[in-house]
Amino acid sequence: MSVKDWLSALVVVFVWGINFVIIKVGLHGVPPMLLGGLRFTLVAFPAVLFIPRPQIPWSRLVAYGATISLGQFVFLFSALYVGMPAGLASLVLQAQAFFTVLLAAVIFREPVRWHNLLGMIVAAAGLALIGLGGVTGSVSVVGFVLTLLAALSWAGGNLVIKGIGQVNPLSLVVWGALVPPIPFFVLSLCLEGPARISASLANPGLSSVLAIFYLAYVATCMGYGLWGKLLAHHPVRQIAPLTLLVPVIGVISAAVALGEHLAPMQWLGGAVVMLGLLVNVFGPRLRGMAV
Repeated sequence: MSVKDWLSALVVVFVWGINFVIIKVGLHGVPPMLLGGLRFTLVAFPAVLFIPRPQIPWSRLVAYGATISLGQFVFLFSALYVGMPAGLASLVLQAQAFFTVLLAAVIFREPVRWHNLLGMIVAAAGLALIGLGGVTGSVSVVGFVLTLLAALSWAGGNLVIKGIGQVNPLSLVVWGALVPPIPFFVLSLCLEGPARISASLANPGLSSVLAIFYLAYVATCMGYGLWGKLLAHHPVRQIAPLTLLVPVIGVISAAVALGEHLAPMQWLGGAVVMLGLLVNVFGPRLRGMAV
């Protein structure tokens, strides 16, 4: 890749890595369902007036918005709201890679290679260590489960994208963002109540306002736009592994900005999950080197 493309990739990794800290900041002044509704409203409008709709059936566009945008962030925002540490959430969310492999095997009959299976076993052990830490009180068990559900939603969205095929990624993100706002606002009305919505909108706080704009325009529009260009011009095998750096940035930024301190068991679990991800992505190469 050119220096420009490497810089673009590092920008995306950094933007997505600190995204979890930004969500935590936003939740200080705005409840999770309202935050999600505001985020995707800004992603969709006014961009849909200028960016052409992707030439795919509406059913697939709705499926994309319902999984990648709505499902993933209903669960992730809720997880962070109930106490899931931002850094740990950035790591546990990477379970989407294994859920994607499993769903693809069931739905598309794609073969599961030895390194996929070994990576899933190793990562599952790491997640078990993190979950055990939740039982001992250092991590919210509910938050941990919600983060896994967010990862499962992301994986479902990956399969939707696979079914869609080649399409302008920014167009897909913008038009897919038409799906989440109404469900988010309905959930906010039912779960958070009119009084809290009114209070949050009347006095959200500068940090929450800046967080919403960051989530909408930096993490979503800019992040997915740059990522889509990289995938369009370089092999997936060269680009996709860079996402392994996202939880590294997530953990470091959460420690620096939020003062998060994880128990030794969570650090161990996180390291084991990362090992599983590495085996899943680089397994064939590692085997070749060993031989």
